[in-house]
Amino acid sequence: MKKSSVVFALCVLAIVPMVLLTVSIRENKAEQQAMNAVPPIKPGETRSSEWGKYYPRQYDTYMQTKKSDEITDVLKHDPALIVMWAGYPFSKDYNKPRGHYYALEDNINTLRTGAPVDNKTGPLPTACWTCKSPDVPRLIKRDGEMEFFTGKWAKYGDEVVNTIGCGDCHDSTTMKLTLTRDYLKRGLDAEGSLKTADITHQDMRSLVCAQCHAEYYFKKTEWEDKGEKKTAMVVTYPWNKGMSAENMEEYYDSYGFSDWTHPLSKTPMLKAQHPDYETFVTGVHSRNGLSCADCHMPYVQEGGVKFTSHKVGSPLDNIANTCLNCHQGTEKEFRATVERKLARKEELAKMATDILAKAHLEAAKAWSLGATEEEMKPVLQDIRHGQWRWDYAVAGHGAFFHAPEETLRVLAGAINKGQDARVKLRVVLAKHNAADFVAPDFSTKEKAQALVGMDFAKLVEEKKTFLNTLKQEWFKKSEAKGLYDPASRKDMVLKTSYN
Repeated sequence: MKKSSVVFALCVLAIVPMVLLTVSIRENKAEQQAMNAVPPIKPGETRSSEWGKYYPRQYDTYMQTKKSDEITDVLKHDPALIVMWAGYPFSKDYNKPRGHYYALEDNINTLRTGAPVDNKTGPLPTACWTCKSPDVPRLIKRDGEMEFFTGKWAKYGDEVVNTIGCGDCHDSTTMKLTLTRDYLKRGLDAEGSLKTADITHQDMRSLVCAQCHAEYYFKKTEWEDKGEKKTAMVVTYPWNKGMSAENMEEYYDSYGFSDWTHPLSKTPMLKAQHPDYETFVTGVHSRNGLSCADCHMPYVQEGGVKFTSHKVGSPLDNIANTCLNCHQGTEKEFRATVERKLARKEELAKMATDILAKAHLEAAKAWSLGATEEEMKPVLQDIRHGQWRWDYAVAGHGAFFHAPEETLRVLAGAINKGQDARVKLRVVLAKHNAADFVAPDFSTKEKAQALVGMDFAKLVEEKKTFLNTLKQEWFKKSEAKGLYDPASRKDMVLKTSYN
């Protein structure tokens, strides 16, 4: 009897874990099947919390992007940028990007978007909303693309109220990744190496990011609406000749385009936005078949459920689950290697900013002494091309990580072009009896602002008035319309570089 009892007990001990494991597997499979099922999310839903009801894991990780909340004033760190961007909104205010949770908030709060008093005032066009919200594809579908890109930024202040979220990348009826901005499709077809008809799922894991993380410009486009002539500033990718810095430079030069004319040097300037996709496709990660999501949105395993983390951020924040899937060594060793390489890029970038800022100031001196357009034309071309290369190399937030060799090559070109401009300027200055001219000091943010004639205090005062009036009205109106998602701004604290 004792032997049989022992055998029975052992059998029970063996069976119970197997039963529990079977139950667990069934539960996990049921949960995975529920995740894979298409939930009843209404078409065009822009409130991410509504998607989160059916995808709580993805939503919870997405909401963790609120942890990346610190404001870092880049202009204070490198005042040369104020001189280089004089006359352009970025000279007023430029901070390191925060998490997706803050994308819309930072767009509204920055001094770059100005201080409109109604829906027809302010310095920027409606296109400046384009990458900040799933409300954008909703509005394009409702109003038409040409109407969306017509008018002032403030026009849609009470309509674009939900920050980057689920509806930017997913089809609500199928849950599949989808391109919600047609200008990317046009850009791909113009470039030619990847036609929209040939896009794979792995391609999509990068292209949904490329809808915003890419170089673009606002193409002035005339159109007619019910007999009324209008002008749209349409977001356009300059990929017709290719995606390299030189390819896009050639496109812009042939098109005769400039983002603005520098008020000091009088150079017709180009401003790179954030060519992350363009640098990515030239790098080793892309050539080995990786996508943006592989590094910035790694898979997470919880029990038997595998899902993509939507805490979009730097791979260096999660080295064990990103970089070390392919690379050898420890986290400490890998981080040290990246920091050492990044320091080299920062050294060249700093060298380029110093050279180009001085070139602008020396050009301004040459003009003041009576330099002619003929004398200055080759100088301005070098400044334009040099600063474009510098901007292309640094405006992409992960450019050096995506393509280190290409980034260093382009930065070297920026330095060469800047030095060429300054050598030519020495000749012009000497001709006008100012060979010994030394560019004035721009070593602090305040000194640089004074050099470009910026009334910073006035900009801040006007912005604060806007934040306390029209901004508040926008959210009240959008809430009344049922558009605004309070969860998207829960516990959000106002943070700016000027407050």
